[in-house]
This record gives sequence, C-alpha cells and structure tokens, in this order.
Amino acid sequence: MPSEQELQISPIVQESVMHNSRTLYNLQSLTASLFGVSAGILGLESYSGFLFYLVFSLLTAVLVYVLRVAPTSLAGGKPPLDTSRYFRSPFEFWTGGLMNGLAGYILTWTLFYGLVRA
Repeated sequence: MPSEQELQISPIVQESVMHNSRTLYNLQSLTASLFGVSAGILGLESYSGFLFYLVFSLLTAVLVYVLRVAPTSLAGGKPPLDTSRYFRSPFEFWTGGLMNGLAGYILTWTLFYGLVRA
C-alpha cells in the first residue's frame, strides 16, 4: 500500500486504471480466440486443449508484465511485482484473462477443430 506522500507525488488515477484494465481485457479476449484457432488446427482434445489455453494465457500475462508493467515500475523505483498502481488488483492482472477469454477460446477451438477434422 503506497504511503500518503507517495500518493501525493504520483497519484493513482482511476480513469487510467480502468483504461489499463479494459486494454488488458481486450488483449486477453483477442489472444484467447487466437489460441482457440491454434488449438483447433492442432487438433487438441479434452485436457490437452484446456492445458494449452492455461499455459498460453499465463504466458501472455507474463509477456505483458515483462514488456509493459515491469519497465515502468522499475523506472519509478517500485518493486517489480507491484501491479496495483496500474490495475485494480494483482489477481485481476495475473488470472483475470483465464475466465474472460474462456468462452471465446472454446468457440474458436471447436469451430476450427470441426473445420479441420471434417
């Protein structure tokens, strides 16, 4: 939790936090659909398909963190795992995309699986 002095020096702007969350949601939805296309073309079934989605969704979160959040927080002197300045909660950042993109993943996975295997 930032101290009062830190909040006065660099305040957390709720509009920016909402924008970051919305952008992350859009990225996760798009990548979930692309992962569904990949899983369908590869012909993955059952647990292997869901494991594929889980691994690549977490990999996407790691890449977003490494490429966008960590350099910004390191430049400001914050600990690298502190995502609360940019998103509502660390839980939302790391696992929010798992449930947000699941429906799109399943739809595109089954569509492309059916197209390739038919």
